[in-house]
Amino acid sequence: MEKRILKIIDNRRVELLAVSLILLGCFAVRLYKINNPIADWHSWRQVDTAAVTNIYLDEGLDLLHPRYYDISSVQTGFDNPEGLRFVEFPVFNLFHYFFVKAFPFISFDALGRSVSILSAVVTTFFLFKIGKKLMGKWVGLSAAFFYAFIPFNVYFTRVILPDPLTVTLSISSLWFFLVYYESNKKFPIFVSAFLFGIGMIAKPQALFFGLPIAVLMLQKHSFKKIIQSVPLVFSLFLAFMPFILWRYWITQPENIRGIAHISWVFNGDNIRFKPAFWRWIFGERIGTLILGVWGVIPFGFGLLNLKKKDLFLVCLTLGMFLYLSIIATANVRHDYYQTYIVPAIALLLGYGSIQLWNYKAFNKWGRRLTVVFSVFMIFIMGYDQIKGFYNINHPEIVTAGKAVDQLAERDAKIVAPYNGDTAFLYETKRFGWPIITTNIDDLIERGADYYVSVNNDDDTNKFKQRFEIIVENDQYIILDLHKEI
Repeated sequence: MEKRILKIIDNRRVELLAVSLILLGCFAVRLYKINNPIADWHSWRQVDTAAVTNIYLDEGLDLLHPRYYDISSVQTGFDNPEGLRFVEFPVFNLFHYFFVKAFPFISFDALGRSVSILSAVVTTFFLFKIGKKLMGKWVGLSAAFFYAFIPFNVYFTRVILPDPLTVTLSISSLWFFLVYYESNKKFPIFVSAFLFGIGMIAKPQALFFGLPIAVLMLQKHSFKKIIQSVPLVFSLFLAFMPFILWRYWITQPENIRGIAHISWVFNGDNIRFKPAFWRWIFGERIGTLILGVWGVIPFGFGLLNLKKKDLFLVCLTLGMFLYLSIIATANVRHDYYQTYIVPAIALLLGYGSIQLWNYKAFNKWGRRLTVVFSVFMIFIMGYDQIKGFYNINHPEIVTAGKAVDQLAERDAKIVAPYNGDTAFLYETKRFGWPIITTNIDDLIERGADYYVSVNNDDDTNKFKQRFEIIVENDQYIILDLHKEI
């Protein structure tokens, strides 16, 4: 009976149906709350990305001068009156911009999330292709299934951030490299290098996906042959020149005030390899948030069964460990940084699940029930962990922001204190300050026109005794900073 079932599901059409259902499901589950305002989990980072696109729509597309609404010195350490934002090249924003232009009847926020959702679908497809090529069809299908539906990854691949798109560019680059590795044709290596290069400027974390490419390339060719080969040297140029040019551009004197602080992300609090590092990354994030505790069993089985022939997956896993170790502080502080390690986790989960399912040393039904229960727990515990990420915990900032957008002139500058978080300022769709860094008179001299607050704090009570109140209710207050009482 089992052989008959296997024969049926080994059919090519059944495989295509399974892949199609996974891809369709991958897209569908990410539509949950797609029209939510950007005030959910990690909204402080999402709004900075969304602001770049919004300003492009208002003022025109200028890829060399991405801007956002924060003109304070909080993120860059410099006065930034133009709101320059030189973090990553705006690849994500380019897609978002054209999506808005092409589909004006769909909301801005939904289209921003759609860029990441479609990126996740493409990544899922290429993970299937990679898993199938290297470890067989069932591993490919399993890896695609895990990437598509792990609750952690569902949320973090429907956010308005460049990270899901960067993962897509990196994974597709790996696929085309594998095509070159087997065929030795030149076109796939050019495509791979181009995608890798775009990934690097979309977010430099793409560099860590390059380890399997580097190792397998050196296995295929000697270093001497690589540097003597015009096509391979040109591929290196395609892979790294965009990033070099972008870094050169943003470090020009007139642009440096738009570069955010980044030194802290590596080991700013000296946490690397300390007990808290291992607990947060491998215990809380990977063990609980992503794998739901029980997923450690198939994941670990995948690691234990890696062989010499699995060099690609070994190098990819090592690359992800290097990423976690080098960018230590940021990975400990922010869970969205783990978006980059999910493809390797999905491949190892798929490989381990299939290996354990077919393993001969244990009781057949015992090991298969273990696989089923482990996968069940990944989704149950994972969803329980991330369901709150979709919540809008402070809807008053959205309401207040819309009020300012209706009342204030388009060129008005806003003081919207929210502990330095730009989510509130973003909702006003105006340039301004997310915190009072000096004093209110200094900000007025710099052009501040309105003060809006959702907190009944000391500053707000002091200012409303001094400046004219435009609107005050139980959710927010708006003051005119040019009209003193």
